[in-house]
Amino acid sequence: MLQSLSIRDIVLIEALDLEFGSGLTVLTGETGAGKSILLDSLGLALGNRADSGLVRQGTGKAQVTASFEAPAEGSKLAATLAENDIEIEPGEPLIIKRSVKADGGSRAFINDQPCSATLLRTVGGQLIEIHGQHDDRGLINPKGHRALLDAFAGVEGNSVGVAYEAWQTAKTALEQAKQDQEAAENDREYLEHSVAELSKFAPQPGEEQELALDRATMMKGEKLTGDLEAIRAAFDGSNGGLASLRSAARRLDMIADDHPLLKEALESLDRSIIDASEAEEKLNDAAAALSFDPQRLDDMETRLFDLRGLARKHRVEPDRLSDLLDDLQNMLAAISDGGRSLEELEASLVRAKQSYIAAAESLRSKRSKAAKALDKAVAGELAPLKLDAARFETLLELLPEEHWNKSGMDRIEFLISTNPGAPLAPLGKIASGGELSRFILALKVALAEEYGLKTIIFDEVDRGVGGAVASAIGDRLSRLSKGAQLLVVTHSPQVASKGDAHMLINKSLSGTVSRTDVSALDDEGRRQEIARMLSGADVTDEARAQADRLLEGV
Repeated sequence: MLQSLSIRDIVLIEALDLEFGSGLTVLTGETGAGKSILLDSLGLALGNRADSGLVRQGTGKAQVTASFEAPAEGSKLAATLAENDIEIEPGEPLIIKRSVKADGGSRAFINDQPCSATLLRTVGGQLIEIHGQHDDRGLINPKGHRALLDAFAGVEGNSVGVAYEAWQTAKTALEQAKQDQEAAENDREYLEHSVAELSKFAPQPGEEQELALDRATMMKGEKLTGDLEAIRAAFDGSNGGLASLRSAARRLDMIADDHPLLKEALESLDRSIIDASEAEEKLNDAAAALSFDPQRLDDMETRLFDLRGLARKHRVEPDRLSDLLDDLQNMLAAISDGGRSLEELEASLVRAKQSYIAAAESLRSKRSKAAKALDKAVAGELAPLKLDAARFETLLELLPEEHWNKSGMDRIEFLISTNPGAPLAPLGKIASGGELSRFILALKVALAEEYGLKTIIFDEVDRGVGGAVASAIGDRLSRLSKGAQLLVVTHSPQVASKGDAHMLINKSLSGTVSRTDVSALDDEGRRQEIARMLSGADVTDEARAQADRLLEGV
């Protein structure tokens, strides 16, 4: 709901601060007083084009600030703000500020956070709907007609949306499987050859590193063999060596019983024999490992080079060849099993599509019943609004399958005809702005609680009518305002008398400077203004008496 509007330096308005309440607020004033300026100011705050012509002459900048009650938690507006990182403290109002400079530059803020004009238009469209002579938003836009009909029918399409997603998922899975199957079939010969080649070679993880290490070790062994043999001979030589150490240990053992120093010498000699024995074993192991075998080296190099060649051929690391073999074998298995898998996916797709059609047809049936009820409800509102020759019909058209979506299989649009015999046409095709506003009023009254917007503005909905028709318009505006905040610009005393609040727009001249002001009227002020609307510039007692009757609802 719009709580307040502050205007600074826009056209004829120097400074204006207005407070708004719930229910029906009427705005009246003589022609040319500046009602359009008020709406243009509000439009600027809601994201309309920032025209430098709005800046009051002699000033550098115009500014509008509009305050709204905090958006309800979980509402579409709250989601829009959250998606754009606009923070609103719980219970705090939503404040929109827009300024435009005389040179054309403009800035916009939502709760002191800068925002784009695009976001401002989106937020503005979720806060207020304006219906005027050339308006193209709200009910005129067919994009919103489906949601309105569904709300009127008391249905929601979540089950249809879930079924649609399941159908599309099944369709995507089948299409992907067909593509994979086709690609695999095209590559069958290559796969069979590659699997045979890799299976015969039987690559092992880590094999390249192991072969390379063994190869390097063997090549070093050829150079080290001579040195190792000389070292090993030292252990067997007659001038020392391990045999001489053992012989010395035996002789020392026989004479060392009664002499401590000889026992210590024997212990040291035993330790040396043990260490020398271990060294001899390791030398023997090394000699065996480093032994040069030309044939084994050749086999080893052939295996290593072939392994690396296969890796290059298949564009993988050598250690990935065994994994590649598994992958290729799985692909071949999938080709063989592909027919059965496709059959299962096709069956799943058929089931998913049938489930969607069942849910969409159920929703379509409910929409059809609701459309007839809505058509009847709107028709009942037309005659009192001097639209008795008009027709209203909710189009419920079955879409081609390629246009079915998560909202169902229907195209929904509100159609009207204002002249007898004229074909039905989209709501926005009515030429007369007054007729369009009255038609929208009839539709809003029929939709009532389902419509959902909290603030609606009608600009001269009573244009071109008077008497009983104007009174009927006032009654319907009053009814509609029970569930929404309505601001109505009117020239009709019958409509003005229905307001819960009344604001007078007045233009005054000070020297050569014109100014527009807006004032809230008390009961006597309302009486005088409605009397003026009835009689013109000279307010008569009879006009006041008639104003009293209108205000009393007589």
